[in-house]
Amino acid sequence: MGWVVFRDVNQTMGGGIASVELLRRTLARHGWASPDEHNLLVAVSRLTPGTNILAYCAGLGWRLHRLRGAMVALLAAAVPKAVLVFVLAVTLVRVDGYRIVQAILGVGMVVAAVLVFVTAWHLIRPFLARTRWLFAAMITGVAIVLLARDVTPVRILLIAAIAGAAWPPRRDTAAGPGR
Repeated sequence: MGWVVFRDVNQTMGGGIASVELLRRTLARHGWASPDEHNLLVAVSRLTPGTNILAYCAGLGWRLHRLRGAMVALLAAAVPKAVLVFVLAVTLVRVDGYRIVQAILGVGMVVAAVLVFVTAWHLIRPFLARTRWLFAAMITGVAIVLLARDVTPVRILLIAAIAGAAWPPRRDTAAGPGR
């Protein structure tokens, strides 16, 4: 079980959903967990605070081998990525002083900023084409004010959700449903 968790969890980077899917396939292939048991592990792992994949692995280990299984599954899931993050952090600290690295990071930041602005343009452009320029100008103005006030992205999304709920967009009936 420890090897399976080590292999499946550490094949992916980022979110744990892909790792959970790999584990689900392996568990089904070996007959270690039914679909209902897998669904229960997913549900419990999503409800627990912290990293979902670690909660899933702890639940899986507990179900298969109690405390010893939970400990082995947690170590197999957490230690390899923790070592990788440590090595990357140490490497970044050591190479950060080189001008070429600083230049590459600067180019990366410019590329990220351009991507954000291109995406924003594609989102706002339909409003400009439909003579809703006032609405587009208001959105742009609010975005600039929020940026200048250092409002976090989470708060911006919350404000956008509230604004969207309070002021629904006008529907173009000529285009029909699913336009």
